[in-house]
Formats: sequence, C-alpha cells, structure tokens
Amino acid sequence: MQSSLKKSLYLGLAALSFAGVAAVSTTASAKSYATAGAYKTLTTDATKRNVEATGSNALYTKPGTVKGAKVVASKATMAKLASSKKSADYFRAYGVKTTNRGSVYYRVVTMDGKYRGYIYGGKSDTAFAGGIKSAETTTTATNPTKLQNYYLKDVSKNTLWTAPKYTQYKASKVNLYGASKTDPFKVDSAATKTREGSLYYHVTDVNDSSISGWIYAGKGYDATATTQDLGGLSLTVSDAAATADNSVKVVYRDATTKAVVGTSDTWITAATGTKSGDAVKSTELNAAKQNLSAFVLATKPANYKVVTNSGTGNAATYVAPSTTQYGSTLYVDVTATATSKINLNVDKVNNITNDDNTTTDVTNPLTKGTKLTSSDVTVKGFDSTLLDGTKGDSISSNLAAISTSLKGAILTGTKTYYDANGAAYHYEFALTDDSVFASDNRAANYGDTLNAYYTATLKKDAASTTTSNDSWIG
Repeated sequence: MQSSLKKSLYLGLAALSFAGVAAVSTTASAKSYATAGAYKTLTTDATKRNVEATGSNALYTKPGTVKGAKVVASKATMAKLASSKKSADYFRAYGVKTTNRGSVYYRVVTMDGKYRGYIYGGKSDTAFAGGIKSAETTTTATNPTKLQNYYLKDVSKNTLWTAPKYTQYKASKVNLYGASKTDPFKVDSAATKTREGSLYYHVTDVNDSSISGWIYAGKGYDATATTQDLGGLSLTVSDAAATADNSVKVVYRDATTKAVVGTSDTWITAATGTKSGDAVKSTELNAAKQNLSAFVLATKPANYKVVTNSGTGNAATYVAPSTTQYGSTLYVDVTATATSKINLNVDKVNNITNDDNTTTDVTNPLTKGTKLTSSDVTVKGFDSTLLDGTKGDSISSNLAAISTSLKGAILTGTKTYYDANGAAYHYEFALTDDSVFASDNRAANYGDTLNAYYTATLKKDAASTTTSNDSWIG
C-alpha cells in the first residue's frame, strides 16, 4: 500500500514537472516581432540614392523583423546581385521605415524593376549601411580629342538616353523627333558604366540643342586609328537603305586569278530620283560626299591596291566605268600589297667635345651596332607610304626616294643619359650615308626588312619621353 502510494506520488510529480517545462517552452518560443514606424519618402537628389547590395541581408516585402514579412530575394540572391557585372542589378533607394528597435529599412528597387522591397540599412536614415551601400553607377571618362561633327548611324535605331541604360532608375530614350540623319552632334562629356566598362558619350544636336543625351560610343574616338569603332555614332552622315534604284554593289577580285577578295561593299547615292538601269554619274555622291570612284578606293580590302584603269598608272586616279548602272555589280581588280620595315642601326657614336677639348662621357652610352626600336626614338618627317608596294615586286626603283625621306627626317632619342656631374643628355640620329642605303638594299622586295645606318650624336638636355608609334620601324 505504501509502495503504491509512493509510486502514485512519483508519477504525479513527474507529470507536473513535464507540464511546467512545456509551459516554459511554449512561452519562450512565442516570437516577439518589431513594429515599423510611418513610411517616409526619400527626397534627396535621386541620382545620389543609387545603391548596391552588400550581400549581408535579404530583401523583404516589409521590414524584415516585422510580422508578416516575406522574402523577396534571399541573402544568397542578394550576394549574387552584389557581385553582378550588370548595371541592371543596381538598386535605387526611394523610401524608408524605422522599427521600434531603431533598425532602419530602406525601400529599394533594382534598375530593371525585377526586385523591389525592404532591406536592412543600419541604424540611420541618412546613411546607407547593412545590406546596401552607395554606388557610383558610372565613372567619368576622358573626352575624345575630337568633339564636333559626329552623326547618328541610324536615327531609328541608335537613339539617345537620358542616362546610360540602367545607370539611373527609369533612364529613358530621348525623343529624336525633328532630328535628321544629316544633323551633326557635339560631345560634351564621356563616361563608362562602372560594372560593364562600356563607354558612352553625351552628345547634343548642333541644329537643335533640345535634343541631347547619352549614346554608346564603342571604343571611342581614336585619332591614330584608320577606322573608328564608335558604337551608335559615325564620323560621316549615314547612308539611306540600299535599293536597286540608288546603289551599286562593289566586289573586289584578284587581278590575276579573278577570285573574290575580302567582302563586298555597297555604294548608295544621296541623290534623289535615280532609277535602276540609270548610268551612275561622277557628280553623284553618297552621304559621305564620295562619288563611286572615291568609294572604291576608300573601301578596298586591307593590304591590296586598286588596279588603275585611268591610263596614268596611278591607282589614286581610278575611275569607275561610265557604263556602271544603278542596281548592278561593279567588279574591281586589285593586287596584293606589302609594306617593308626598316632596321635603324647605330653605325657611329659622337660624344660632345667641350671647349677645353675634353669629351663628355655618359653612363651606359650607345655603342656601334645597337638596333633602335620604336620605343627608342621619336620620328618626324618620314614618308612611310614609300614602303608600300605590290607584294613580291622589287623595291629598288623606290630606294632613292626612301633614302631622301630618311635623310630629311628628324630622329630624336627618348632616353636620357647622365654624366658624372648629373647633367642630362640625349641622342639625336642622322642617316650616315644615303647612297649606302640604296646600295645595301638593292635586292629587296616590298615586304622585306631594309637596313639603315645612323650616326648618334650626344646632345645636352633630357630627352622627351614621347615614343614613336611608327610600325615601319623594324
């Protein structure tokens, strides 16, 4: 009996203990939610409210600690947006709520509108922290050396933007109504998209200053390039669409084998009223102000020259046949060309002789046999076109002209040398003997490397650091 009573008391106490633990556990698991204050719209300059995710916090439908908040973008997704290389994944902050615990949640949206919600932003509603940080969506770039006379490649396609796309929220296309394909534009600033690195120019229509905006500029204007990659811009007025009534297809072919060389081009007249079958007149020009003959020369394949048909032996006077008709194909014969290079060899070195007949010596001077590279010298006045000719042909008939041009050119060293007292010097170079140049290279063909021998003379003062960009220097 006593044993039974003890057992009953034990079981009863155990049950009470279990119930007590359960009650405590239930109380502890009841979640305590924060409450959010009133929504406030951010009124500071919108362009200063561009932000990017840090990847440390998720995006919610409400401040994340408020009851009912649901995940819009997980922490992992926000981390991907943080490391994204796309401007579309930047955010614009436009509102804020602060919880009763002092946590600030910003209302944000991605530049492409895909994600929108609240994200923890630290403890201040005047500075971004926590899950977001300020972002510079564009980086200022250097203006091109050429600022005037750009044209839109295609007014219907290459439009302007109020800001480079996705670098500002709701960046939009500029209305080009009233802009003509012949309107010149000027560049007043340049920028790159920080994430993509793509270059944009801000341009204004010279004929209508109300038309202005940003346009993709490709690699940007390069004063040293023979062809330009300018994205939606061009340095010439764009042509109209080609039709049988306004164009001639130009096909280049090897003069010997008649095999097609390179790609075909199409010349399109800017004249009005022409019809298929009409003869093309030499006075009719395209948008770039070229007649058909000039277009043929301008668009020939690289490393080829047009075979003259003018009777003068000069390809620069090529004349399109007067029988060429609109809607037809013009076949143009070309021959392969080659460009020779020149090795600039130091043949003799002259040091400075002082008034007392002593010679100035510098540390590590040039020596006979040194071969100069394009980084060693600046060249002014040499006509490198003299090195261009028909591939395989002898260059001998042109050597005298090349020698004369080399003799008249100014070659200045780009390296500074110092004497024992620390005084600065540089070398200047002169062709040692032009007759020797012609003799030494008489067996060469176009495309071969020639040899020229120079006397290096030491001159006072430091050298200019401007190096040559001449590709003809061997």
